[in-house]
Amino acid sequence: MGRFRGGLRCIKYLLLGFNLLFWLAGSAVIGFGLWFRFGGTMKDFSSEDKSPEYFYMGLYVLVGAGALMMAVGFFGCCGAMRESQCVLGSFFTCLLVIFAAEVTTGVFAFIGKGVAIRHVQTMYEEAYNDYLKDRERGNGTLITFHSTFQCCGKESSEPVQPTCPKELLGPKNCIDEIEAIISVKLQLIGIVGIGIAGLTIFGMIFSMVLCCAIRTSRDV
Repeated sequence: MGRFRGGLRCIKYLLLGFNLLFWLAGSAVIGFGLWFRFGGTMKDFSSEDKSPEYFYMGLYVLVGAGALMMAVGFFGCCGAMRESQCVLGSFFTCLLVIFAAEVTTGVFAFIGKGVAIRHVQTMYEEAYNDYLKDRERGNGTLITFHSTFQCCGKESSEPVQPTCPKELLGPKNCIDEIEAIISVKLQLIGIVGIGIAGLTIFGMIFSMVLCCAIRTSRDV
């Protein structure tokens, strides 16, 4: 019986340690998502009429899952300390929801990468054509693109030279730069999503083992 109680205590402390790590991971995910949305390369598009919402969708899910992770981390600590089967069962369900959200984010980031890239490239080409038709109409959007991706024009920078960053050294095709930058960012989002999903599996295992151990100890 003493060994059983010792094992139960060990599992409880493992779950407490997991929840502390999970809470910290949740805060890191929120910071990561908010920085990508408002402080990274894509921040300038938040004020544009044609902002790439398809690209931001994964970030919205990521930030939401991060907030849920922080709440669930605290929730799981309470369940482990009180050795409550009901709370641990709810904790398991919340982890399952987070797991599904993070897997969705990861899959979206990897599989939907091509669609997101084409979406942003189409936005650029529309702004490019608007500028060629009417320099005042497409001026602001094109400047935002060039500043954000540090590029200028497509095959040639001459038609849109007035909208290019002054600090830019040498020609850079915006279509290629958009593909390269969006691809890297979506890969990072996908890696974070899949990594957090993997972490939740350990939490679900710990919570179910502890829940079963609590039930067994009460039966004994």
